[in-house]
Amino acid sequence: MLTFDKAQFKQGGFFINADLIVSEGKVTAIIGPSGAGKSTLLHGIAGFVAQASGHLKWHDVDISQKPPAKRPVSMLFQDNNLFPHLTVLQNVALALSPKLRPSAEVCKQVEDMLSKVGLSGFSARKPAALSGGQQSRVALARALLQDRPVMLMDEPFSALGPALKNEMLDLSVALAKGRTVIMVTHDPKDADRIADEVIGVADGKALAPIATSKFMANPPKTLKAYFGQP
Repeated sequence: MLTFDKAQFKQGGFFINADLIVSEGKVTAIIGPSGAGKSTLLHGIAGFVAQASGHLKWHDVDISQKPPAKRPVSMLFQDNNLFPHLTVLQNVALALSPKLRPSAEVCKQVEDMLSKVGLSGFSARKPAALSGGQQSRVALARALLQDRPVMLMDEPFSALGPALKNEMLDLSVALAKGRTVIMVTHDPKDADRIADEVIGVADGKALAPIATSKFMANPPKTLKAYFGQP
């Protein structure tokens, strides 16, 4: 499990506080209004945002001060974070090796993962030659190939149309089965579709996870206005 022990993350002059536990092996959505600190919390888990105080633990091991590369997490970014000068194969292979000429074994692993995300035959293309949905699949393949127990998703499919976004959400959860998935979203429908639990974020605080059905039926008081409820 991922434990936030009175953890506080700082980005610029903004602070987000969390004192909660994320269940292992489940899909947890982070929901809240714009500027509430959803991405700050997610990037704090990844190590991209400074932790000002408290502890962040994975299986009781404190990872608060570990650099991003040493944390048990992979991440899907909003903009896919692909290198435009590299091929699909090279972009995905970075999950396993920094070499721009991957070994035969790495290439095989990449090709196998590309097949799983529906991109067989795309390995020689560059990102500019791909659609938005295809770029999302490349980023997903890279995150999955890192084979970390926690996969973070910072609204990576928000630019896609509804049908394709749903397809990518379903694919991500299916391929990440057994991992702990934590997803930031502005759209409650995304959480309702794939999340087991929801963390509400408001007023600089991340609330303890609530089962998705209960959260949607009766959002926390600080989030009722966000959901358009009196």
